[in-house]
Amino acid sequence: MADESGVAAGALLLFFALLIGLPVVASTHDSQMIAVADAFYRSGSLVFGGGHVVLPLLQSEVVPPGWVSKDEFLAGYGAAQAVPGPLFTFAAYLGAVMEAPPNGIAGALICLFAIFASSFLLVVGVMPFWDGLRRVHAVRDALLGVNAAVVGLLLAALYDPVWTSAILSAKDFGLAALAFVLLVLWKMPPWLVVILTAVAGWGVHTFTVG
Repeated sequence: MADESGVAAGALLLFFALLIGLPVVASTHDSQMIAVADAFYRSGSLVFGGGHVVLPLLQSEVVPPGWVSKDEFLAGYGAAQAVPGPLFTFAAYLGAVMEAPPNGIAGALICLFAIFASSFLLVVGVMPFWDGLRRVHAVRDALLGVNAAVVGLLLAALYDPVWTSAILSAKDFGLAALAFVLLVLWKMPPWLVVILTAVAGWGVHTFTVG
């Protein structure tokens, strides 16, 4: 038990050291690699709840500085919905398509490792103490507040950047409504819904232009 607690304490210490230290190093060194590692590590550290909460965090880190264009960000997010696995894997795509190096395979690996590192450290650090913490009334109340905040973040992510960038006309709204019906009412798999709405979008665009 003592060894387990020691490993957990070390993981928590490393988690906070990176969370505080990476921004300091990034601000004092002109290194794109450190800046990218810092951005993705912080995004992974601040996520609570569903993976979609990471969307606005990543968007604010990679789009405003011009690392990834808004169109590339949304295209990757849409594609990520069609593949299995956690949404955090979206980080690999962002690292691969970044304008400045590290990009490509190296960028994908750096971003993927950075965003998952915080989660791994927290799991190792908190797990031995979790049974005791969840019995503390103040901790339970705090978690309820965080869960409520997560709902707001998810709504914010739905509106911006998804809604503001994708729903530009009545036809776009119709496609979104169609996707909702296919997912919620007909229970189609997400990958099939993405393919069908992509084909429908192509057809609507082609017919309109023609």
